[in-house]
Amino acid sequence: MAFFESTYRVSYGDTDQMGVVYYANYLEFFERSRTEMLRSIGLPYRELEERGVIFPVREAHCDYLASARYDDLLTFRSWVEEAKGARLKVATEIYCEDKLLVKGYVVLVSINPERKIIRLPDFVLEACEKLKKEEV
Repeated sequence: MAFFESTYRVSYGDTDQMGVVYYANYLEFFERSRTEMLRSIGLPYRELEERGVIFPVREAHCDYLASARYDDLLTFRSWVEEAKGARLKVATEIYCEDKLLVKGYVVLVSINPERKIIRLPDFVLEACEKLKKEEV
């Protein structure tokens, strides 16, 4: 499986009163990783929108296995699990050192500026294939 990997250091603002990362922030971390993954394969959101493709989230799923804390250096791993029809499913795992903390996925749906569902354009499918072939 080819994936995109990036790192992020937990800020104080990411944590709750108990000193652990607030649970909802993991979905934001998924977005950070997904955004950078798409950028790495030539699909920055700004350009997608300029080309008439918008990706709202249709579904999000997150399994919490362990907590991250302030100043932890996290590793995000994201990959395209499915690109079919109008759906783009991006899976993400979040690690601290070698320990898997969180795993999950987000399903995006491809729409045009008029908010009508459209098939994934060929340029999106081709970029996703690039990620499957090699880690970026």
